[in-house]
Amino acid sequence: MRRLTHWYRAVINNNLTSLSSVRGYLSRSYSQVQTDFSSNRVRRTFTDFFHELYQHIIVPSSPVRPRGDPSLLFVNAGMNQFKPIFLGAADPRSEMATYRRVVNSQKCVRAGGKHNDLEDVGRDVYHHTFFEMLGNWSFGDYFKEEACIMAWRLLTEEYRIPPERLYVSYFAGDATSGLPADEETRHIWLSMGVPSDHLLPFGMKDNFWEMGEIGPCGPCTEIHYDHIGGRNAASLVNADSPDVVEIWNLVFMQYNREADHSLRSLPQFSVDTGMGLERLVTVLQGQRSNYDTDLFTPLLSAIQQRSNCPEYRGRTGEADVGKVDMAYRVVADHVRTLSVCIADGVYPGMSGAELVLRRILRRAVRFSTEVLQAPEGALASLVPTVAHILVSWAIMDIINENEAQFLSSLKQGRRVIDRTLQRLENNDTLFPVSVAWSLHRNLGFPLDLIGLMLEEQGLSVDQRALDVLAIENENVQTSVGDTLVHLDLHSLAQLQSGEVPHTDDSPKYHYSLAQDGKYVFQPCHATVQALYCGQTLVSEVSGGQRCGVVLDRTCFYAEQGGQSHDQGYFIRDGLPDVLYPVEAVQLAGGYVVHQVTAAEVLRKGDQVQLYLDEPQRLACMVKHTATHVLNFALRQLLGSSVEQRGSHVAADRLRFDFSGSLSIPQLQEIERSIHNIITENKAVYIEEVPLARAKDIPGLRTVDEVYPDPVRVVSVAVPVADLYDSQTDRWTSVELCCGTHLLTTGEIGDLVIISERQMVKGISRIVAVTGDDAREAREAGQVLTQEVESLSARLATVASPSLAHANRLAKEVGILTDVLDCTPIPQWKRRELQTRLKGLQRTTNTSIRKLETKEVSQAHNPINIVVDTVDTDSISVSSLSKYIALSASDWALTVCARLGGNAGGSATVAKGTGSGANLTEALRCAEDSQILGI
Repeated sequence: MRRLTHWYRAVINNNLTSLSSVRGYLSRSYSQVQTDFSSNRVRRTFTDFFHELYQHIIVPSSPVRPRGDPSLLFVNAGMNQFKPIFLGAADPRSEMATYRRVVNSQKCVRAGGKHNDLEDVGRDVYHHTFFEMLGNWSFGDYFKEEACIMAWRLLTEEYRIPPERLYVSYFAGDATSGLPADEETRHIWLSMGVPSDHLLPFGMKDNFWEMGEIGPCGPCTEIHYDHIGGRNAASLVNADSPDVVEIWNLVFMQYNREADHSLRSLPQFSVDTGMGLERLVTVLQGQRSNYDTDLFTPLLSAIQQRSNCPEYRGRTGEADVGKVDMAYRVVADHVRTLSVCIADGVYPGMSGAELVLRRILRRAVRFSTEVLQAPEGALASLVPTVAHILVSWAIMDIINENEAQFLSSLKQGRRVIDRTLQRLENNDTLFPVSVAWSLHRNLGFPLDLIGLMLEEQGLSVDQRALDVLAIENENVQTSVGDTLVHLDLHSLAQLQSGEVPHTDDSPKYHYSLAQDGKYVFQPCHATVQALYCGQTLVSEVSGGQRCGVVLDRTCFYAEQGGQSHDQGYFIRDGLPDVLYPVEAVQLAGGYVVHQVTAAEVLRKGDQVQLYLDEPQRLACMVKHTATHVLNFALRQLLGSSVEQRGSHVAADRLRFDFSGSLSIPQLQEIERSIHNIITENKAVYIEEVPLARAKDIPGLRTVDEVYPDPVRVVSVAVPVADLYDSQTDRWTSVELCCGTHLLTTGEIGDLVIISERQMVKGISRIVAVTGDDAREAREAGQVLTQEVESLSARLATVASPSLAHANRLAKEVGILTDVLDCTPIPQWKRRELQTRLKGLQRTTNTSIRKLETKEVSQAHNPINIVVDTVDTDSISVSSLSKYIALSASDWALTVCARLGGNAGGSATVAKGTGSGANLTEALRCAEDSQILGI
């Protein structure tokens, strides 16, 4: 009764078509399906329908790489990103926790894992590895009746599908599970006017949906479409007939599958629906094949233009001679999947989702080159066509997101420019370099854009001066510690005696993870408490002065705990167009000091709004959490005796010093261990606890420093409260840390150790990169491996090289060695390749010596020999025989014998020792032609 009351209220508020009007609409008939729906219109109609008529929130598609769900290789259903809601695990601080009605179009990949359509793609005209899932959700809001009416109204009124072509299935019950038939849903459909011979019961296999072996589940009702029409096709429903296909599944989440396989009623009922865009577009465009719709026809045409085959004809089975049409479908499907996955950060690789994508890529290449006889590179050339087809939601989303981010900065920058122009003299044609640099440094304006905007105003900027500032900025980043404004003891005491409260820097921890996977940093407004300039506290500073600014509160992280300070800027209330860049942040006696070069006058008591450089902060968060995970992985591998001897976290890389060293297999094992923690997307728990209690935590990792009380405990995967439980057998990363961290490990993305070397005896230093830098390091390692293998193959295949060719190969080995030493790649890979290159260097050196000896033995021309003395503290004598017909070792032995010494060496190079007392005689002997053998 409560749900019906709620529903009728929604009917009034939403101007919902009444049940009688729905029944009336069922009596209408259309001889043909409408064909004026483009795929973009179909998608837009779906989301607009639920958003505008039924107040659903439009939620963007999540990436195809699952968030926080190691059980999945890819997102394979629209509900994946909402699993935390279904499981009651949504972060109450997140936007997701507020969802009640949601609609979206979700990118899905079904290849590998439980849902795997890869092998079926191409054989028929409707299977895909990548597809879009249209869906609407209710989380504890409306339920069965409302969902059915909404679905029917959309299909028959908005999409104008003839009702007589639609068939509906519902759950028939299951005696084994003790589940009754879903009579409620059957009566809803009947009350809406669906004919009883179009309403069909099916069992657990077809009409009961489960998330997994345990978790939320419930009966579902499916809507099927008859492509033929003008008949009763009830017998073909769920019969694998290509003529009658399911188009929409409405799942009613009302049970929970327990660990003992029993079913319990959920405290909150939900609705989860899914309708494949490709299949719906096929219906609405009057086609029988998904590949004959505008989602694929431009792509098939592009494939034909690049192949050596006739155009696509849509044949299947035995009619498809040579499997040409199958190849068209495979390539079209797979290039869509590759494009979307790579755009979402999943690259072909050797494990997990990456391995599946590699398989898809190779399958596409095979069909493209062997069956369609397309040239190399044809597959990649199809990507722009894919982008064009999907532009309305995939590429445009990315563009719109970046555009929105820059527009606010653009507006503020425009105000800064206009305000500066007003202050220029009429005859000024040069724009202030300092303002131009501020636009670039603080608002992210590209320098060329600044020049273009000024050119429109008839102005220019001193480019050489800008270049100087850019160079100076790079130098500042490396030497900023030498120029920091440090609070001296007297000024610090003056602040304390003046009862200036310590800075509240807790806002630095005020960030959360939004539903779209992005971090949201809360705004921070503050008051200037003190200004420090010229080793003294002042009441105001002028424009251009470098000073220290103490605020009553701040969201900026001061350098501590091995983590780099934040950067950013603040603006003064009443002066929103003037930026005060924050170059460094220090902590001194409880006060956070922001190093600022004042853009204009700044006074004690001014109100300011703080703006973090969010990408820089987030990069530090990534590296800091990665450092904890690295520390844990080292301890797992080397044992509890390994000790941290220092660390530093910056935006671009992390550094970690520890007792011990690592072999190649150990480096590989460390990276594997870290990769597992990343892919498992473990939660990072942070809690402030009394220091004494924190020290009782088993397995706690601390370093030799003074900790505050209370202290922040950072634990990976295990809630801090559970760490005290003696029954907890989960060994995890747990440290005392004041730094800023990610909320889940998955956002590290990847980690690669690019350097590991011994600093002093017993202490080694690791340098590592994360995310895209890690991926690029792996790719660089693969490239260098291929280069070494290529060089090795050339050395092996040249049976009789010339001396010049051998010298060229030796030079290549040397160049490749230099490149290897300075390129960021996995350290274990570097060591492997260094060993191989040393072997190749020995091989080339040996080859050169043999060829030189051979040339000497074949020489018949007169030979010039140089014999001389060299002033040296050494008593050794060296000889080099390169183009003469004698053995260098024999010659050196003869000469050194005259000096009362001895010698040894090879045919071309020798070395000996002796007394200099008989040097004149030795020189005469060395030049004696009989000894030389010429």
